Amino acid sequence: MNTKIKVKSDKDPDAEKTIQEEGGIVEESEKPDEKPLEEMTKSELLEKIDELQEASEKNHDLYLRSEAEIENIKKRNRKDKEEWVKYANETLIKEILPVMDNLEMAISHSHNENSIQALREGVELTLKGLRDVLEKSGLEEVKAEGEAFDPNYHHAVSEQADEKVETGMILQELQRGYTLNKRLIRPAMVIVSKGSPDGTVDDNEG
Repeated sequence: MNTKIKVKSDKDPDAEKTIQEEGGIVEESEKPDEKPLEEMTKSELLEKIDELQEASEKNHDLYLRSEAEIENIKKRNRKDKEEWVKYANETLIKEILPVMDNLEMAISHSHNENSIQALREGVELTLKGLRDVLEKSGLEEVKAEGEAFDPNYHHAVSEQADEKVETGMILQELQRGYTLNKRLIRPAMVIVSKGSPDGTVDDNEG
């Protein structure tokens, strides 16, 4: 059954309009102004207290639900992060696996053929494959031997007199250094020239 309700229009207090909605009632009346607390009767005050208590319980329940949801989000993020860290190197490791296969194959062939040369060639090929994989991931060698000593990229383990090489130049690389995406991850270990014992360099040599 359709129900009609007559309410005062906000725009024209004298005009009345009829709101009709099928299957229900639509109300457009404004909520009357609340009485000040000091003017309320005891029963009204008790009713007001019940309303406030109900609203407080709803807000507290909403707070607890929100806290639980935030905690669930934190747990999911923590789990996602752990998973990401756990498998962050998966792509790199997959690319290194063929290098391991080649190394195992080289060792196997050296036994079968009793050939040191076969082993050497296999290891060299494997090393090249490993370098290619790491370079694709951003690994680069630090230039060392024949370069000027740079404390940002080189670690000097000793100095050595050499009349053919000027002071501060790298004589020998003991261990290669590497950068990863331009960031130093290991400095090159080097021996640095301190020039000739008398402080001069023989320009006629070389």
